[in-house]
Amino acid sequence: MTDASHLWVIVMAGGLGSRFWPVSSTDSPKQFIDVMGAGRSMLQLTFARFERLCARDHIVIVTGAAYADQVHAQIEGLAPWQVLSEPLRRNTAPCVAYAAAVVRERDPEATIVVSPADHAIFHEDRFLADLQQAVETVQEHDWIITLGAQPTRPDTSYGYIQFREQASLPEAHNLHAVVTFTEKPPVDMARQMIASGEFFWNTGLLVWRLPVLLDAYRRYLPEVADVFFRLGMGTAPDDLEYVYSQCESVSIDNGIMEKAGNVHVLEASFGWSDVETWESLYEVTPHQPGDNAVVSGNVFTYDTHNCLVVMPDDPTKSIILEGLDGYIVAASEDTLMICRRENEERVFKFASDVELKKLIDNKRN
Repeated sequence: MTDASHLWVIVMAGGLGSRFWPVSSTDSPKQFIDVMGAGRSMLQLTFARFERLCARDHIVIVTGAAYADQVHAQIEGLAPWQVLSEPLRRNTAPCVAYAAAVVRERDPEATIVVSPADHAIFHEDRFLADLQQAVETVQEHDWIITLGAQPTRPDTSYGYIQFREQASLPEAHNLHAVVTFTEKPPVDMARQMIASGEFFWNTGLLVWRLPVLLDAYRRYLPEVADVFFRLGMGTAPDDLEYVYSQCESVSIDNGIMEKAGNVHVLEASFGWSDVETWESLYEVTPHQPGDNAVVSGNVFTYDTHNCLVVMPDDPTKSIILEGLDGYIVAASEDTLMICRRENEERVFKFASDVELKKLIDNKRN
């Protein structure tokens, strides 16, 4: 049985959410907004989910220094050490090392679940059951377990995990040794991967005991291990900035998972999406007549098909769409974007142009 008294969760909440502009922004990234139209932000949904898995005071959230106040505002009652502010962006490996160092000071025997703050989970009970299985497994074996989702399309924005056909344990048909990790393959390669039946999508969820985590960092990322685990993490902000300045920017997948020989993947039985793009949001949002996906807003559609609509929830305002096919219609309080779904990669240019115009106007004024 799982020893819940030593179970901890590290939530990574430092992303910029730039793909969801104009709904998200650098001031309020994706994890802090209600992307799914659920009435709660992605971070709030994630935190509530993990409160069912472990004690509330065993959840540590790592975010950028600019967002710490938003975390405390959205998740009330957290101790100061439960919200860790990164002074510099250094990708996921230093992020997890920082949080693990803080956990180690409180529980050297911890079993740790690492999770992004902004992914969608559609069957919560199955999600918790899969994590329980992973936790019980790593408490008996010195393994790193990642969770993999069955791919449904050749998505080039996801990472892929190749696995061995044979189960890692006789009693666990859904658990396999990992062969390779591939990050964001081209579409032809993604099609071949899916056709082979040997690949899962990488959910970014990891489960490992703290001693296994420490050993992996010392073996594969010794410089990161040295600055975080040699030093006590009850450091002053100036010291923390120095620690981060000494770290290379490296993901935990590139730095550890691709190199370690004790990585296994558990096939997820729950519905999952990283909701990384407008297109992925369209796919996971329930469709209305005409295959329109209306996330939020008081919206009326006429002769409109295959559109994604994300508008501010203001009952005093109505949005009428007529004659559109295959568009993203999204708005913040001050910006409206209407863009063909197939051209969503241009969102970065749109955002850049709008910000440049604001800077020019401010200088003139």
